[in-house]
Amino acid sequence: MQYPNIFKEGKIGNLKLKNRIVMPPMGTNLAGPEGEVTDQLLAYYEERAKGGTGLIIVEFTCIDYEYGKGFVRQLRLDDDRFIPGINALANSVHNYGAKVFVQIHHAGRQSNSLLIGGKQIVAPSRIACATVGEEPRELSTAEVKELVNKFVQTAIRCKQAGIDGVEVHAAHGYLINQFLSPEANFRTDEYGGSFRNRMRFIEEIIAGIKEKCGDDYPVTVRINVDDFTKGGIDLQLGKDICRYLEKLGVDGLHVSCGTYDSMDRIIESPLFEQGWRVYLAEEIKKDVTIPVITVGSIREPQFVENILAEGKADFVAIGRGLIADPEWVNKTMEGRETEIRKCINCLHCLHSVTGNAHILCSINARAGRELEFKEMKHLSSDEKRHVVIVGGGPGGMEAARNLSLKGYDVTLFEKGSQLGGQLHLVTDPTYKEKMTWHIQYLEHEMKRLKIDVRMNTEATVEEIKSIQPYAVFLATGGRPKLPQVEGHDLDHVYTYEEVKLQEKVFTNNKVTVVGSGMICHGTTRRLAEAGNEVTYVEIPTKASKRIGAETRLRLLNKLRSVNVNIITGHQVVKILSDRIIVEDLVSRKRTELETEFIVVAMGVEAYNPLEETVREQIENVFVLGDAAGYASLGDATRDAFEKAYFLESLVTDREEVVSI
Repeated sequence: MQYPNIFKEGKIGNLKLKNRIVMPPMGTNLAGPEGEVTDQLLAYYEERAKGGTGLIIVEFTCIDYEYGKGFVRQLRLDDDRFIPGINALANSVHNYGAKVFVQIHHAGRQSNSLLIGGKQIVAPSRIACATVGEEPRELSTAEVKELVNKFVQTAIRCKQAGIDGVEVHAAHGYLINQFLSPEANFRTDEYGGSFRNRMRFIEEIIAGIKEKCGDDYPVTVRINVDDFTKGGIDLQLGKDICRYLEKLGVDGLHVSCGTYDSMDRIIESPLFEQGWRVYLAEEIKKDVTIPVITVGSIREPQFVENILAEGKADFVAIGRGLIADPEWVNKTMEGRETEIRKCINCLHCLHSVTGNAHILCSINARAGRELEFKEMKHLSSDEKRHVVIVGGGPGGMEAARNLSLKGYDVTLFEKGSQLGGQLHLVTDPTYKEKMTWHIQYLEHEMKRLKIDVRMNTEATVEEIKSIQPYAVFLATGGRPKLPQVEGHDLDHVYTYEEVKLQEKVFTNNKVTVVGSGMICHGTTRRLAEAGNEVTYVEIPTKASKRIGAETRLRLLNKLRSVNVNIITGHQVVKILSDRIIVEDLVSRKRTELETEFIVVAMGVEAYNPLEETVREQIENVFVLGDAAGYASLGDATRDAFEKAYFLESLVTDREEVVSI
């Protein structure tokens, strides 16, 4: 076997696991309005169990819905009436040979008053989380003891529901992390002050669980070994905490880092290298003998195998990688690594759940919708249907992939010399590698499914008609959007595409870049590194709205490191031959910036030259992705998947259906 360490049996406590891959807890918003298990939540976890995962740790589950809630639709187990739903979840995972833990959780000061019915949030001390911005009420000693009991009672319910073990959430800035952190705990009672007193809350929780559930019932702890905040837990203190937890009888440590005030260390942007925080688990592994789980942007099977072979951890958690591809484990075991749809860290899943939607994925349209798209309808053996797709970007290839899986003969026309469309325009080295993963996955699918891909071929209506297609999908993409101001059409104004594709090369020039988003930042940095004097005028775009505050700050700091002059909060008013005029959005003060060249990176607008003429001669025509006005990879993937999935219901030559 190519990956012997991944598929070696493992143990946490006395519990045997069939492999070393763990699905870590990740909030989904798939629970019901009262925090109950739903059919869709069951389908989501069942899909990952069916995909071969050894241990699934169910998303953070509330032990105190009155004050401890951390999500709009957070799973809960603070009452016996929720046991049947959790039992159904356990059964659905066990059906595929996987084991399942539940992560038990209280948000503390990282809740907010809107989530808990307008009440004041609670914490060890009256110190606000800067990101939340609400001052908490300090818990009384009696309340702390009652919370210990609530954690223990929730663990008892887990065992009653057939759950194999519990994970105590002591990381990511939530309540237990707050008790452990010198930055958040200024109590003067038995739960604050000294290291031992700060440990007392979690110590009593673990002791209570072990007493009530038995020493043989596995208990792991999700633990921060570095908060990455001033005055919080650092690696040395984290090691002290982990050694203490081992003495308390904890069966495993799930090593993590970051709080809401350092959110980009919890859920990493594309700018982070694969496995960047494995070193934290490696350090803890040196100090304890119980199993250690590592986590954090780990995507490739060989990378996982190396971690295990080198003894840096005992188990590896694949989080967003299992959202993107639930079959990650099975594909690895079967030698189908090139078929793995690797997560690209785009944060689409995070933005969906924090926007109060359920979990979604930019490259897996079924994520969070497994119940809706349970089975793919296949053509019958006597049906022979041909579909034409124009455009080899991610939307076009996703449509081709799914139509081929349904049994269609697919011909894809790509006018250029490479597949992938706009994904090739990302230039940040770390992010580009991840985008290249997705391009390679889709390209491999085109070959694996034997799709007729015609490169360097611009489709014509006559050529499309000659194939006599059942349907035509137009995925011709978009073209760069220009600011609609005077001077936008002057000769010294270029688009980001012209720069990235090397149609225009700048060296030692004074260049102004206008726009925002990942591609814009990459273009700006590339121009500065080429020796140009660069000014970046940040103009809000659709692409910029998909970048979180922490990621934006990191991007701006990258630009400052290469001496880019940054101007935010302005709009472009006018472009002249030797300067650009911008206006402050608040004061309306105008500034003239001298420049030799202007590069615009404000996103794309639909490019769809064929639709009108194709529709005149062919009935079933569908427009996808950027060509349909979408502006993100997630939208393009979803649009392509849905139209391919529902094609037979969308065509115009189906028999008329009469409602009765």
